[in-house]
Amino acid sequence: MRRIRAIVSGRVQGVSYRASTAAKARQLGLAGWVKNRPDGSVELEAEGPPDQVGALVTWCHHGPPSARVDLVAVEELAPLGEQQFDVRYS
Repeated sequence: MRRIRAIVSGRVQGVSYRASTAAKARQLGLAGWVKNRPDGSVELEAEGPPDQVGALVTWCHHGPPSARVDLVAVEELAPLGEQQFDVRYS
């Protein structure tokens, strides 16, 4: 299992980035969460098979059609054993 935290910067709020990320993560069978940050970026943690986590990170570099991603900063974390992927609102 692999778990990452990613901070996605650019035009990523108000463009369905959170909802699209959650849908993609669920499609890939990942657990974790995604939320907006006060600075205008989006933060997420995702956990699952390494190939699936890598696929989500690749997707995060472009996101949904209306997003403009400038940077995706990824940090490796210890897996927590979560079972679902959620959108957080705070």
